[in-house]
Amino acid sequence: MYRILPIAILIVSELAVVTAFGEEVLRVDFNRDIRPILSDKCFQCHGPDEENLKAGLQLSVRESAVEAGAIRPGDAASSELLSRVLSDDPEEVMPPPKIKKPVSEKEAKLLRQWIEGGAEYKGHWAFQPVVKPSTPTVTRDALIKNDIDRFILSRLEEEGIEISDEADPRTLARRLSLDLVGLLPAPERVQDFVSQFERDPDSAVEQFADELLDSPHYGERWGRHWLDQARYADSNGYTIDGERVMWPYRDWVIKAINEDMPFDQFTIEQIAGDLLPDPEKAQLVATGFHRNTLINQEGGTDDEQFRNEEVVDRVNTTGAVWLGLTLGCAQCHTHKFDPITQKEYFELFAFFNQGKDVNNTGATIEVSEGEMFLSEPDPDKMTALENAKKEVARLESSKTKRQLAWEKSLIDSSRENGPGAEWERIAPERFYAEGGAPLALLNDSSILAGKGAPKETYRITLPAFTESVAAIRLRLIPHASLPSNGPGLASNGNIVLNRIEFFQSGEPLLVASAEHDHAQPGFSGAFTIDGKADTGWAINVGKGSSPGVKMNSEHEVNYVFARRISPGKPVEVVLRHEQNSNYNIGRFAFDVSGSPPRSIVEEKVFEVVGQPASKRTTEDRKFLSSEFAKKDVELREAKLGLKKSLRELGLGEPVKTMVMEDLPEGRETFVHLRGDFLQEDHETGTLSPGVPAVLPSMREVPGGKRQRDRLDLARWLVRPDHPLTPRVTVNRVWMRYFGKGLVETENDFGTQGSFPTHPELLDWLASEFVESGWSMKKLHKQIVTSATYRQASRNRSELNGIDPLNHLLARQSRIRVEAGIVRDAALSASGLFSPEIGGPGVMPPQPDGVYAFTQRKVRWVAANGPDRFRRAMYIKFFRSAPYPLLTTFDSPDFQSVCTSRVRSNTPLQALTLANDEAMYELAQGLGARLMMEVKGKDSVSNRDRIRRGYELCFSRTPTETELEAVANFQERQREGFLGDSKSAEAVSPQVRPDGFDPATAASWTAVARALMNTDEFITRE
Repeated sequence: MYRILPIAILIVSELAVVTAFGEEVLRVDFNRDIRPILSDKCFQCHGPDEENLKAGLQLSVRESAVEAGAIRPGDAASSELLSRVLSDDPEEVMPPPKIKKPVSEKEAKLLRQWIEGGAEYKGHWAFQPVVKPSTPTVTRDALIKNDIDRFILSRLEEEGIEISDEADPRTLARRLSLDLVGLLPAPERVQDFVSQFERDPDSAVEQFADELLDSPHYGERWGRHWLDQARYADSNGYTIDGERVMWPYRDWVIKAINEDMPFDQFTIEQIAGDLLPDPEKAQLVATGFHRNTLINQEGGTDDEQFRNEEVVDRVNTTGAVWLGLTLGCAQCHTHKFDPITQKEYFELFAFFNQGKDVNNTGATIEVSEGEMFLSEPDPDKMTALENAKKEVARLESSKTKRQLAWEKSLIDSSRENGPGAEWERIAPERFYAEGGAPLALLNDSSILAGKGAPKETYRITLPAFTESVAAIRLRLIPHASLPSNGPGLASNGNIVLNRIEFFQSGEPLLVASAEHDHAQPGFSGAFTIDGKADTGWAINVGKGSSPGVKMNSEHEVNYVFARRISPGKPVEVVLRHEQNSNYNIGRFAFDVSGSPPRSIVEEKVFEVVGQPASKRTTEDRKFLSSEFAKKDVELREAKLGLKKSLRELGLGEPVKTMVMEDLPEGRETFVHLRGDFLQEDHETGTLSPGVPAVLPSMREVPGGKRQRDRLDLARWLVRPDHPLTPRVTVNRVWMRYFGKGLVETENDFGTQGSFPTHPELLDWLASEFVESGWSMKKLHKQIVTSATYRQASRNRSELNGIDPLNHLLARQSRIRVEAGIVRDAALSASGLFSPEIGGPGVMPPQPDGVYAFTQRKVRWVAANGPDRFRRAMYIKFFRSAPYPLLTTFDSPDFQSVCTSRVRSNTPLQALTLANDEAMYELAQGLGARLMMEVKGKDSVSNRDRIRRGYELCFSRTPTETELEAVANFQERQREGFLGDSKSAEAVSPQVRPDGFDPATAASWTAVARALMNTDEFITRE
């Protein structure tokens, strides 16, 4: 039962004249009651900005206000401040009417009583040291789950309000899962939780919380919150919006959060990991936090301008994320509301002004896919990897010297051997097709293939050679039995050969080059050795083909090996057709040569090499460098060795990601007049790195031998006695669980910000956070195991007039999940969810035309396989045109820091849930899952399917009314699809369980779409 507590137990606070809920009490509190009025109504003209004061009056300082007569302590009637705010004269009233911020009657009453009481000023609450309060005593101790509840219940008892009942266990299980890992819980796990909850609720909640906090998906969920603040994206921004590689930083965040890296260390490594003694690679990658700034690649831009804009962004982001302050307001002039001068802003600027990066340049580091998740790799394998990296680096550094030796060897070879190679036809020893296509050996030692699998693989064994072989030639030969005379089995005689592989004694033979005599544009013979299944060699056939090329005729690719093939052992050749159905080769043969052939390209190589180096053009030098790279067997083998070492550790190929690095000699920093980087204030002089005077001072640099740097700043931010960082951090965590923070303006802890609804709880949480060793997981567990968190979120009509915005937390908040979790919830319900963690961004399906109006046309190729169904945080995010589903559900564009997302409610969101291609596919997946997991097709089975759908989507069973309504809907849908077979085929899941006709299958897709398009599906209760 909910009830208002008896008036006898009300506790009257002596801190405020009028609480937010109307009760009269004893004294005004400056920070809670008066400062917000002065800051909002007066400080714009009479605040901390001394250079722009109006009438020389500064109301932010008591001495100034009293000396000017604006305030006469104890005498409100004689105080100019009060007479001005109460004046009816538009020439006299303050604030001026044009400001449109008149002082209300309630605010005037507060000002009067404050002045009469002595007009006491206090330092702004957020800048005062955090002092851990004692926990309050409450009358209903049995309701307490942990000390958080004492602060909440104490305030509720003061107001005469009772806490809400605990949420039912199914709601609680879904809430915990969405909050901690961002996925829907499996119905079986929900049932286990319910059973345990019935025996011991506290133990059930604690155990489930521990399980979720230990899940690797916890790091993804809370990593996404952090990446918002890090303004993470996969592109540079502005109109060019080129792609960038920053996913290693994203992976570092996930791992750090999963391992509960202490928040002070988490901070230090991101702001200054590169400045730590002997930093590890992961600590360098962590500095990607401040390389997430925009990069302008447009022509004609001023690099210095955009370098300064990057530094400004780093200052403002640091202020927002750790300090909860609007530092950017002090870039052009002293802050109008907070005690931060423009000089202090540029002293902070000086910390970041030493960075080596200038717009599109800067430090990078090589990172392999999966490397950020390595915990305790095998030492021998790591040694092998480091040796392989050193060998590649050695060969890269000696490339010029080896290229000169190669050029000399070509000249010598030309003199000694002359041009050309002699080819000899060789008859295969054994041959077969994996897909069953008939293969026949003809009299000329060629092979004729018949029809088999649409995408055939041929395996051919060539007999042992009597002498070493330098090259093998694959020849395509027409035949009268083939479509259009061949040489392929496609209807027009074409082929697409995707890959060719050569083996001897089971070991792969490394091909140095592959050159065709003819190919379609984009289908080079060289693609047959690139190891990819989606590239290959194709020829022109039939009408409309390339002029001068004889159609449906013989064509060839010459394969030259990196090392000569030894005699005495057979060679196996594998021909793979993997991309296009029925484009298999129809007739082919193999020729071998003891000396490599000269191709058209090689003829040019000999021509260029024969010229004196002084006469070679830039194009000549680039051409030779490119050709040497193809022939550089040592480097290619070293890179293969590196790939092998990476594979053995489960790592992908290295990519370069951006990191922070300072210049060896620092830049000078000046105040920028009016924020203009071209107008340096040399009168004020060169600035040293520093922090605002209103906050704790920085410790002196040992020995005073250097300027302070980013490492000093990072350590200052997380010093245990910092008044802002712990408060701001715990407040944002609280916001994620309750919809708003204890300080509602989570991005502004300055004088314009809100006063905490529960100031003692805020300081208690901040103190506990620091005392725990800055453990985020301990903070999360404290919150989610509290009775405050575990309350039901049902609206209570008796609170609508008392606490309509739920500031007192007499119930839980009902929260629409963020954009990414909308997709993730659908993924987990559908059964298609791919749990892979980390790695490069992916491209799930998205609507056509997203890039129609962007300058850079992104080639968005929808992924197939597991990448198609990965979490939203892995979707490639282009700032100029983000993934539409995400922006529809209010994802920011990450042009700048985002500490809190807005939530809207629009018809477009409902249309997206129903019709977006990716969401539609997930609905099909859920429909198929319901058909597969519940056997039978009668009405009883159908109702069981509906129950299963509710369990998967909502973690509960449907009411009888819901069950009947959905059952009728499914039957109506099935009847409609029976009369429209084309629509039934289109709507039904691609993989239909046996025995389900298209109309029935389509009806379950319709049910799935309906469930996923409910408010309940995308809401965390």
